[in-house]
Parts: sequence; structure tokens; C-alpha cells
Amino acid sequence: MEKRIQNIMERMKADNIKFIRLQFVDLHGIPKNVSIPCELDNMEDLFTDGILFDGSSIPGFVGIEGSDLVLKPDISTYSPLSWRPEESASCRFICDIYNPNGEPFEGDPRGILKKALAKIKEEGYTYNIGPEPEFFIVDTDDDGYPIPHDTAGYFDVEPVDKGTDFRREITTNLQELGFEVEASHHEVGSLAKTKSHSSSDDALKTADAVITFKQAIKAIVANMADFDGFDYRVTFMPKPFFGESGSGMHCHQSLFKDGENIFYDENSETGLSQEAMWFIGGLLKHSAAITAVTNPIVNSYKRLVPGYEAPVYITYGIQNRSTLIRVPAARGKATRIEYRSPDPTCNPYLAFAVMLEAGMDGIKNKIDPGESVEINIYELTDEEREEKGIELLPSSLWEAYHTFEESEIMKEALGEHIFNAFLSAKYEEWDEYRVQVFNYEHKKYLNY
Repeated sequence: MEKRIQNIMERMKADNIKFIRLQFVDLHGIPKNVSIPCELDNMEDLFTDGILFDGSSIPGFVGIEGSDLVLKPDISTYSPLSWRPEESASCRFICDIYNPNGEPFEGDPRGILKKALAKIKEEGYTYNIGPEPEFFIVDTDDDGYPIPHDTAGYFDVEPVDKGTDFRREITTNLQELGFEVEASHHEVGSLAKTKSHSSSDDALKTADAVITFKQAIKAIVANMADFDGFDYRVTFMPKPFFGESGSGMHCHQSLFKDGENIFYDENSETGLSQEAMWFIGGLLKHSAAITAVTNPIVNSYKRLVPGYEAPVYITYGIQNRSTLIRVPAARGKATRIEYRSPDPTCNPYLAFAVMLEAGMDGIKNKIDPGESVEINIYELTDEEREEKGIELLPSSLWEAYHTFEESEIMKEALGEHIFNAFLSAKYEEWDEYRVQVFNYEHKKYLNY
């Protein structure tokens, strides 16, 4: 028996594991899993060969004429699930997806990111990313509609901030899952909105962590709500409430080579290297197409509007939070750029892959990002922005996916299978949305 497999089976025995979840994500980043009883005497085949599952049941995967796919656990992703009862302890492995012939399945989002990282590894690069996923803790009113859990603001404390216990319980559970949570706090706006700062790490580990984070947060808060007798829930919806700031997932990014951060240049005026500038240039050039992936649902574009601190202007700045790309003050190995438009409904595997591809295109083709913008763009008039040549991100899912459709970089990043499946899903989502009639229209037009 391979030593790694033997070691993981010993850990499972020590953790008294009774059930194993084999987890993967669909095209939209929604976790899926197959749960099997843990029979340690018969586990070796699982780790070496995987198990078959019906891929035609997952939208965007395969048709019924070629439905069999294989889930193969990535041993390095073993994690007991801290929110499950100890008497029926469960663990989770994140899986890679293969065709029955042993070839990687081209529709596996995790496989797409692995392929992108393997490509830059051949050039000696490592892509690190640190996301900041935000979420709302909401209650429901008597009619079942979501309402804020509290009315606190940025960095507030109890009693105004009612999320202290939630965040303490969440942080404890995340640490048990192996997360390094740098900080958690109440966010801006008069709502129960929370941000968690996670350490920057290899992009694949980080994408795995984002999926686990969202799943864990929802499970932990649901368990607390059941215990307290309240209908609390977590939502990662980008804009759940009109008139308030939404939830984003700013992504801090850097490239390393031979253990050194190549975005840092101690001899430049800004501390940024030429490679960093070109990477920024690539992100800016392809940002409109990227937005379809990093902001993938209709509701994403209710957040990406001026006036709510959302990054809608295709510019970069040094510490300027009104730009799409901000360069935080840290230098040396901590030098990084912050891409601010993504929201937590994105599929992190696909989002990280397209941002990486765009940035590397910038380096490959030496794309100049132009001069940084160091003024508050929110305070400029439309005419002033036009004079400065400042363009806006797409204002709707329709606009975003049409830009995405024309992008060769997006097709290169995602591969033909996922590119076409994603585009088809967005067409369908927009068509479903545009025929709906909402309360806003009733109130505004019913008396016409």
C-alpha cells in the first residue's frame, strides 16, 4: 500500500470517521458530494481508482449518452467536518474528475485551474491568491422575507454588532478545519455583513478553501440557529438589500518565482516591478470579459453600481479603493495587487483561472496599464470620467456575457467545453430573468 494512503487511513481511524464525503463542484461552483460509509479495510481502491458517478445529472457536465465519470479523492484535502456530530463523524475529500479512460474530464472546474497552474509552473511561476469573501447574516420577517440580523456598521462592537458570537463560533470551526483566519469583523453598511480575511496561498488550495469556507459558514450558522430557535441564515448573495452595500470577494494576487515575489521591485518608485505592471495591464484589458465569470449572476450587477463602494471603474491605483485594482501598501514578499470586483457567488476555480490567464497575457504581451489614478473616482462627474478615458465594467449580466463570448483569452483559460457550457447557462439565466415581473414594476406601472 502506498505510504500516503496508509497515513491517511490511519488519520481517519484516529478521527473515528464513520462517513466519507467525496466532494466536487458543478459549473457554478455549487458543492456536490457522494457520501459513503467508511470501511477502512476496503478503502485502498477508493484512493487509487476512485468511484463512478452519473455525470449527466450535473448541469454542464455530460449528456446521458456518455454519463459515466470518475471521482478520485485528492488525499491532501482530507478534513474532518467539525460541524457534524462526533458520534457519526464525517470527513471530506475534494475530488478531481476523470473520464472512464483515465483522462482528466475537461468539464471539471478544479481541473481547469490545475491546468492553468501547471502551465505557468513550466515557466517557474507560482500564483498566490488571498480572497476576502463577505456575507450577510439574515433573519426573516413574518412574511418569510429576509431582513438584517442587526444594524451595526464597519468595525462596530456589541451590543450594536450582534454577530460577535457567530464570528467567534465560525472562526473556531474554521481553525479546526485548518484555516488561518487573519481577522473577521463587521463590514460597512447598516447590515449584518461580515468579512473574513484569509491568508494568501497557492491558488488551488485557496479555491478549495473558498468552497469549504462557504459550506462551513452556512452549516455552522444553521446549527447555531437551530440551537437558539431562530431562523438565521447566511447568504453570499452579492446584493440582498436595496440601498445598502453588497458583498464582494476582493482577491489579493501575486506571482512568485524561485521563492521570490516578482511583483516587488525595491528600486522602482512604487515598489512594483515591471511584471506587476504588465499583469495589471492584462487584467484591465480583459476585465469586462472577466466580469462574466467573477460576477456570474443577475444579482451581481445590482452590486456593481456607483455609490456603494463597488469597483466599477476600469482603472488601477496605489491604495485607491475607488479603482478596480488597488495596490495595498505592503511591500517585499507581501507585495500584491487587489482585484476588487469579484463576488462570492463566483466559481473560484474558474474565476482564479481567468484572472491568471488575463494577467499572464499582460506579461506575455507587455500590456501597459497606463498611469495610476490617485483621485476618488466616485466624486468625478460623467464628463470628467470621459475626459480621463475611464471606462466602466459591464452593467448587466447580458453585457458581461456578450463581452465574454468574444474573448479568446476566456476561451483559452476555460477550454472549449466549459466556455460553451458557461455561456449557454448565462444565456438561459438572462432569458429566465428578463421575462419576470417584479414588485417594483407593479408599484411603478400598475396605474398606467
